[in-house]
Amino acid sequence: MKTRKFVAALMTAAMLATSLGAGAVMAEEAELLPGGDSKIIYCITPSTSNPYFGTVQNIATETGEALGYEVKCFSHDDDAAKQLELFEAAVADKAAAIVCDNAGADASIEAIQKAYDAGIPTFLVDREINQTGLAAAQLVADNAQGAAAIAEAWVEAMGEEGKYAELLGLESDTNAQVRSENFHSVIDEYEGFEMVAQQAANWDQTLAYEKTEAILQSNPEITGIICGNDTMACGAVQACIDAGRDDIKIIGVDGSDDAAAYIKSGDMVGTALQQIALITKTAVEEADAYLNGTAPEEEKQLIPCIAITADNVDNLSAFVYTEE
Repeated sequence: MKTRKFVAALMTAAMLATSLGAGAVMAEEAELLPGGDSKIIYCITPSTSNPYFGTVQNIATETGEALGYEVKCFSHDDDAAKQLELFEAAVADKAAAIVCDNAGADASIEAIQKAYDAGIPTFLVDREINQTGLAAAQLVADNAQGAAAIAEAWVEAMGEEGKYAELLGLESDTNAQVRSENFHSVIDEYEGFEMVAQQAANWDQTLAYEKTEAILQSNPEITGIICGNDTMACGAVQACIDAGRDDIKIIGVDGSDDAAAYIKSGDMVGTALQQIALITKTAVEEADAYLNGTAPEEEKQLIPCIAITADNVDNLSAFVYTEE
């Protein structure tokens, strides 16, 4: 069974590489945008109440300033209309480039088009959009590989059987679907599992806590919860702790310090680290190279995830994994 899953994972990776390769041609052939007449980089993300997005802004600022730019950071709060206003502000400010963790795969296209029309290149991190040729680069974690990897650890922790629930992210975010599909690409190979509840918690910790409370009341027999990100996973963990359910095996995706703390305490099985610090640093460096005449070799770029469990959690800090 594990051999079949390994082969399936390789096939999925190959198909992803083929589809992502289409962006390479556009990145290489596209004429370079000049950027605005400034040394300003705009960094636009969802709310930094999630430390994951705070890391994007911190790393963008640190890397950009080291390269001689002023970095202005803003949050769109997953509101496409607010994101559009921020892009318009970047155009008015004659920004050299924009680094963005966007507010929706379809809803963000209009804003990026505005920047493109103004000659300002956009470098997307974490979340891609459903169009190629507009962004100078789209750097995303390999969510398919990461979700499958941490699902394997969860299956083992569950003893390959049990009833479980799933907390889903934002429907408008491609990552939510990709992570869920690849959790199930592993879990559904085992006949001993039964999903008895699936709820959207929209990446939110408070909502995840509330959803988990309700799920535990309706389905006290569950022994596992799979979560589309660490923020939801931490909400689920706390709900389980408060309910006296320390038997429930929980996983997430992101690699946050909060998740790492729960893994160390034994309250969480693991997480899939999205190397967002590396992704953001690379995006800012690629923006600088682009403005100096060198475009990325590929528009769409996949950065591998790392499965984090009790075995290697000590190597993780602030979304950075350090090999021993």
